[in-house]
Amino acid sequence: MDARSMQIGLVGYGEVGRILAEDLRKLGVAVSAFDLKLLSDSSTAPMQAHAAEHGVTLRASHAELATAADLILSAVTASQAVPVAEACAPSVRAGTYFLDFNSASPGAKIRAAGLIAAVNGRYVEGAVMTSIPPYRIKVPLLLGGPHAAALQPILDSLGFAARIASEKLGVASATKMCRSVMIKGLEAMVIESFTTARAYGVEDQVIASLYETFPGVDWEKQGAYFFQRVIEHGRRRSEEVREVTETVREIGLTPWSASGTAERQAWVADLADASLFGERGTPGFARSADWRVEADRLLGAVNRKKTGGS
Repeated sequence: MDARSMQIGLVGYGEVGRILAEDLRKLGVAVSAFDLKLLSDSSTAPMQAHAAEHGVTLRASHAELATAADLILSAVTASQAVPVAEACAPSVRAGTYFLDFNSASPGAKIRAAGLIAAVNGRYVEGAVMTSIPPYRIKVPLLLGGPHAAALQPILDSLGFAARIASEKLGVASATKMCRSVMIKGLEAMVIESFTTARAYGVEDQVIASLYETFPGVDWEKQGAYFFQRVIEHGRRRSEEVREVTETVREIGLTPWSASGTAERQAWVADLADASLFGERGTPGFARSADWRVEADRLLGAVNRKKTGGS
C-alpha cells in the first residue's frame, strides 16, 4: 500500500496530535482523530474548529477510529499509553500498525504491545527524542520492536524522521526515559534554584556563577524557556516523569531524583491550572521573556500559602 493512501488515525488531539495532523494533511493523507476531551462540551469547540480547518475527521470513540485506520498513532499523556492500547485493541484490524508515541516506561510499552499483538496488530514503540514543536513531524524519532523495520519506510515517506533503535521492545523507550531523567530534572532544578535565588535576592550572583561554570549556556534565555515549558506543559511532563520513575524502579533503583522532579512539575502544573499565570491560550500565558516574572508569581503563591491566603 502506498503510504499516502493509508487511513491514519490519531488518538490524542492535543498539541502533538494537531501538529501531526497538519503536516500529514499537507501531504493529502486522510487523517481521523479521537480524543477523550471530545466527550466534554467545554473542550470540543477548539478541536472541532481545528479539524474543520485542516480536513481532519473526528471520531466518536477509540473503536470507531481503530476500525477505519491502517496506521494508528497514539499521542496521549504517559499514563494513558496502556489504556489507549486496551481501548483500541478490540477494533484493530489484523495487520494494522499501532505506533505508540507516548513517553511511557519500557514495561508499559511491552504491556501495550501485548494487547495489540493479541489481535494480530503490528505494534511499534516510538520514542520522541526532543520537543516536537520546533521540528514538527520531523522530530527525531526512535522506533522499536519486531515491526519497526517494516514501518520505518512508511513513516519516512510521510515525512517523519524515524530510525530504528532495536528490534527488541523497550530499548527505544528506555533511551527516552533515561534522557528525561536529565532534561526534565534540569527543568525542575532550574525552576527551584532560580525561584529560591529570587526570594533571597541573589539571582544575579547565582546566574553569574552558572555562566562562569557553564559558559556555553545562555542561562537567562534557558531559564525563561524552562519556566515557560513547565508552566504550559507541566501536567504532561509530570506524568512522563512518573513513567521515568517506573523505568528506574524496573531495574531496582530507587528514583529519588525523578520522583522529586515529578512533584515539582506537578506543583507548577497545579498553579497553572489555578490560573496563577493567566488563562490558558491567552497571549500572556507563560510567554514572559524574563523568568523573574514567573518566579515572582510562584513566590506569591508560596507566600499566600504561608499566610493562609487563597
